[in-house]
Amino acid sequence: MGLMEKIFALLEHGPGEHWGVHPDDRKRPAADAPVRILPLPERLHVPLQQHIGAAARPIVLVGQKVLKGQLLAEAQGVTSANIHASTSGTITAIGEITAPHPSGLPCAAITITADGEDRWIETEPAVDPFSLAPKDIAARIAAAGVVGLGGATFPSALKLGLGLRAKIHTLILNGGECEPYLSCDDRLMRDFAAEIVDGVRIMLHATGAQKAQIGIEDNKPEAIAAMTTAARKYAEITVCPVPARYPMGSEKHLFSALTGQEVPADGRTTDLGALVHNVGTAWAVHEALRNNRPLVERIVTVNGSAIAFPGNIRVPVGALVEDVLAYASLKEEPARLVMGGPMMGSLLPHTRVPVVKGSSGILALTAAEAAAYDPGPCIRCSSCVRACPVGLLPLEMSARIATSDLNGAVDLGLKDCIACGCCSFVCPSHIPLVHYFNHAKGELAAQGRTQLRNEAAKRLAVARAERIERDTREKAEAAARRKAERMAQKAAEAAAAAAAGNTTASEVTT
Repeated sequence: MGLMEKIFALLEHGPGEHWGVHPDDRKRPAADAPVRILPLPERLHVPLQQHIGAAARPIVLVGQKVLKGQLLAEAQGVTSANIHASTSGTITAIGEITAPHPSGLPCAAITITADGEDRWIETEPAVDPFSLAPKDIAARIAAAGVVGLGGATFPSALKLGLGLRAKIHTLILNGGECEPYLSCDDRLMRDFAAEIVDGVRIMLHATGAQKAQIGIEDNKPEAIAAMTTAARKYAEITVCPVPARYPMGSEKHLFSALTGQEVPADGRTTDLGALVHNVGTAWAVHEALRNNRPLVERIVTVNGSAIAFPGNIRVPVGALVEDVLAYASLKEEPARLVMGGPMMGSLLPHTRVPVVKGSSGILALTAAEAAAYDPGPCIRCSSCVRACPVGLLPLEMSARIATSDLNGAVDLGLKDCIACGCCSFVCPSHIPLVHYFNHAKGELAAQGRTQLRNEAAKRLAVARAERIERDTREKAEAAARRKAERMAQKAAEAAAAAAAGNTTASEVTT
């Protein structure tokens, strides 16, 4: 049987039987340790870009004193989010700090030197969220700077508004947390189940959905029990265990696992009547509506064999990774630092990087955990095809990319790749497939930007040529009018002179 025949034979069994991988989850003992609170650092560096969309615009000045929860920077444009102070203190800098990204490039941030009081700003008493109109709930969520805490960091108010406009009937809460090492959502569901369920009820009211399903992987029995107990008295909310398989936390795969429906390649879950949010987002919605508290802190998993005391730590936004690692204690120098999970997280260039709203974990991995192998040639085993949760052909896409045939890779589904890393994880030749795909997507995006610039330049050139032609035509017409006016004037003058001459001759004759 040839390669393509093998591939199609695999695909005939359906995605439910072959997609994804089962990496060692390595979530315990971190998941079972009680949540700790990070001692307040001396300084917090709060980035202005902690969400998808435009960076927030600072509205404070250096030297200004602020309180915890005070607005530091306001959202700019349609897709953006407010940024608030994570503690009370003094603004000592508005400048650049290393972004939580492998590039090590800087990002704009506001530095707060803490006064040690951690004093909240005074707010008006909270009102019953169920007495508010959906648009007012969305406005309060936007004011609180709530974004998706599952990793995408899309402004939550916009997403809720989308669900309301799409007239969804089901709200899905993602408690899958399928990446190895991470357990912040697990811990949040164990410790704040009632608050999460309350947030879910508020989100139901804000979207007009009739029911909510909370999907939790079955390797989290404690979270399932806690959430089931909290949701028991609400018939519209159901806790649904799902198989522990990576990437079950993917929006489309969780939707399929819960509903049995498949989202089209270019579609969204809202097209099928469902909106997906993270359980952490539901907790943040509860805090914003019940306590008038913006999103200024989150639970972060600190894990990896280089950590002496792994666990989950409540961390203010803007705390440096080095502060968190110092509190958790390192027992050896890590060979690799990752923000997020090992499959889709970002490698950190160093530890002077701030925690942001989307920081689900900080992993300090030893050399054994981070072992990397030199990639070898593709042996055409099709392991990547069996693992791909989207049903793509990674080996064929990478072959097209290697020959710069980006359009061929697109035809094979490159744009549907969710960059989950399953293909790279199972590849026996250790080929960094996801890096190839991300590179290709970047090249396509660059080509798209170049095409847009060329089209814009062409439009400008055409407009300029039309303007020059119009100006030339108008000048010629104006010159012709002036010439005609001069000729008419001369004719009139000549006629007048002739008339005057005739009159004089007549007078002399008389």
